Amino acid sequence: MGGDYAPEAIIEGAIDSLGHLSSDERLVLIGDKDSILRKLDEMKADPAQVDIIHTTQVIEMGDVPSKAYSLKQDSSIAVGYRMLKNSEIDGFCSAGNTGAMLVGATYTVNVVPGVIRPALALVIPSIDNRHSVMLDVGLNPDCKPEVLLQYGILGTIFAEYVLEIKNPVVKLLNIGEEESKGTPSVRAAFELMKEEKQINFRGNVEANYLFRESMPDVIVCDGFVGNVIVKQTEAFHHIFKEKNFKDSYFDSLDFENIGGTPIVGINANVVIGHGVSRRKAIMNMILQTRAVVHADLAGKIKEAI
Repeated sequence: MGGDYAPEAIIEGAIDSLGHLSSDERLVLIGDKDSILRKLDEMKADPAQVDIIHTTQVIEMGDVPSKAYSLKQDSSIAVGYRMLKNSEIDGFCSAGNTGAMLVGATYTVNVVPGVIRPALALVIPSIDNRHSVMLDVGLNPDCKPEVLLQYGILGTIFAEYVLEIKNPVVKLLNIGEEESKGTPSVRAAFELMKEEKQINFRGNVEANYLFRESMPDVIVCDGFVGNVIVKQTEAFHHIFKEKNFKDSYFDSLDFENIGGTPIVGINANVVIGHGVSRRKAIMNMILQTRAVVHADLAGKIKEAI
């Protein structure tokens, strides 16, 4: 139930998502029960449509993540991760404290054995109505070559089972297409990736090929570069809105239409939402979590790694 506009926006988005769920799927809301019931009553929504797990503590957005997660074990984030670990829920998502979500992912459900570093994976729309995945977009700002290689493998699994792309094309984000371009780490990653049989590696890709028909299915980069691209995209979308540009593709770049970023490489299905998520973004975060669960992303990664 976290986020800048919690609990109202969380509950509104949750109720909106119910129309997209099947009869055998159940939505669980974790947070202060009285606040949840009050908002459901205001929306004239039947509480029987959801399961409510009461919690008494809140990890605030400004809290120190590791300390707060340790001390606030009855917060929605800590309780959600325990439920996930105990298989009481199939997927977990939150727009709350990002650091606490990452702490919970690492220390409660743990990293898949063999995965060097988990990553945040972002689905990116292209102008020709395709979707690609870019990773990492903020979890690991400085990656060794072996980590970038593994991101190619993780991204391939994501593209195959979540985006349903057969034999997805993998490229390494760089400042040029030539093998000799880039930092020592990126050049070393190139050498490893071109020899890896688990991925369909097609070399480097420059940033001006993203979002276009030429965008590969999987874009591999470190978290520093990925996060810069994400924030730059958000800035351009903001400018488009300020200028009252009307275009369906530009609308697809709005983070509210994406929902959140899955953590790939951990033993469970987890999606982190933007802290400023409102009603629509929360609904899409829930539906994205559902897609990751249906794809059994965590299970597929365990099998591959």
